[in-house]
Amino acid sequence: MSSEGMEALALFGFLAIASVALFSFIAVASWSDARRKERESYYKNDMLKKLADSSGPGATAAIEFLREQDRLETLRRRQGMKIGGLVVFGTGIGIFVFLHALITNAPIYLVGVLMMLIGAALYGSSYILTSPAP
Repeated sequence: MSSEGMEALALFGFLAIASVALFSFIAVASWSDARRKERESYYKNDMLKKLADSSGPGATAAIEFLREQDRLETLRRRQGMKIGGLVVFGTGIGIFVFLHALITNAPIYLVGVLMMLIGAALYGSSYILTSPAP
């Protein structure tokens, strides 16, 4: 086998091992994150159950805690959609400028306009689809 063939084989082997390692890491990381969320949910529900079983102010505090958690989750979701929309819109502007500079004789740069519209829709939907925070 020639020297170039050996280099290509070594590069292929390195990239194959690196991709297997990367996706294995991603799988373990997502599994551990799901496990952590499951534990948090279990302990939170256990605490709320104990508070609700108690009489008087404990039950009221548990209900108020649930309302506050729901409000914060809605606010977090809305902010995430806003940030996502702005990032996609900015990426669309970048693609628009890059493709227009790269290929001037064809209107391929209009793909950037599509991304800007997707970003604008995502940003706008953060106001329409999520209920307003009280």
